Amino acid sequence: MAMEEGEEAQIDRLPMDLLAHVFVFITCFKDLAQTSSVCRKWREGVKQSIGRKERLSFAGWKMDDKSTSRIVRHAYGLKELDISSCYGFSSKSRWGCQITDNGLNQLSTAKCIVNLTSISLWGMTGITDHGVVQLISRANSLQHLNIGGTFITDESVFAIAASCPHLKSVVLWGCRHVTENGLVVLVNKCPKLMTINVWGMRVPFDFFLTLLTIRPTLQIVPQSLLNMGNIPLLPVF
Repeated sequence: MAMEEGEEAQIDRLPMDLLAHVFVFITCFKDLAQTSSVCRKWREGVKQSIGRKERLSFAGWKMDDKSTSRIVRHAYGLKELDISSCYGFSSKSRWGCQITDNGLNQLSTAKCIVNLTSISLWGMTGITDHGVVQLISRANSLQHLNIGGTFITDESVFAIAASCPHLKSVVLWGCRHVTENGLVVLVNKCPKLMTINVWGMRVPFDFFLTLLTIRPTLQIVPQSLLNMGNIPLLPVF
């Protein structure tokens, strides 16, 4: 049935709470932006829907510092944040999340950061210790961290050890600038750490036995480092 002139659309009759619930199911950030531009009510509905999300993944999306931080600031209930680069070591890729240290600094001011239990920065070669330390210093509830495929050093690892007492798993896949010193501090200061992925690091194999003397229950991935399995091709928690 065609609408008469001046007649309100059915969807506009929905209360704001229900409208926001509908928008929760929109996962494409481009679609969310277009939805938000329809009218003031829809803009508020999109804002509230983002606030209800417990997980956000920007992996594969062409996002920059400004657009990413703007969305995360509205995600008050966020628990899991994935800003990985799908292309790993290709920081100059045309596609994918292009977060810099400035972006991490902006994200660190978001209210949800203190409640995050999982963060993935996999393959973000455009970030350095400066941005990582700023972000991690407020992520005190963090349990799972994937920072593989980046160029971080012990400075970031020390910040993780100091700020994340609940950390259970960490991926340091390919982090060749992290040394034995950083790993020892991490294992010593994170009492709940159960799994650590060290594939591709420039650390002597026999050093991992030292980590096991500190934490006998620690699972070191890949297990082939201890002659117990095969090396995986991708980073895992």
